Amino acid sequence: MKLYYSPGACSLSPHIALHEAGLAFTPVLASTKSHKLQDGTDFYTINPLGYVPVLELDDGTRLREGPVIVQYIADQVPLKMLAPQNGSLQRYRLQEWLNFISTEVHKGFSPLFKPNTPDEYKPIARDNLLQRLAWIDSQLADKQYLMGDQFTVADAYLFTVSNWTAPTKLDISGLAHLAAYRERVGARPAVQAAMKAEGLIK
Repeated sequence: MKLYYSPGACSLSPHIALHEAGLAFTPVLASTKSHKLQDGTDFYTINPLGYVPVLELDDGTRLREGPVIVQYIADQVPLKMLAPQNGSLQRYRLQEWLNFISTEVHKGFSPLFKPNTPDEYKPIARDNLLQRLAWIDSQLADKQYLMGDQFTVADAYLFTVSNWTAPTKLDISGLAHLAAYRERVGARPAVQAAMKAEGLIK
């Protein structure tokens, strides 16, 4: 398999999931600025939408969209319990988290990264994000991970997008449960391996 990624982007989530799963894959750096691969290939020929992640399977099939990719990865190694069993209520809970993170948190950061976002809108965007993150903080009050004691691919996704609070200057210092959670997830060997591979930590 090949994972097309950009350092620190949302593709870090499946990158972590692949390390957690112990699956063999080749990481392929895809610049989200130049939309070129290191060998000069136009990334739009890989994903016409121009963004990461893309997971290319051994038969050449390509999957887009992080929440879908991480579930595919989890389903390749069911014994690792990175996702509950398909059809179970807990699987729908996982999908609930993946959808919430995708639409309410991930997308909430977009205006803060775009240079053409009007300055007067940025405080509104930060307030919206803080409300969502404060709710997540309350959900983590008595849990190790989003789904309880078991790490899942939803945790890889939340950890990834919560890393964006620093570059966007979003102050989450008041969210103690989220801070402790980020420390727990960040200490996992698979998370460390993925971050080192992307040059995010030494």
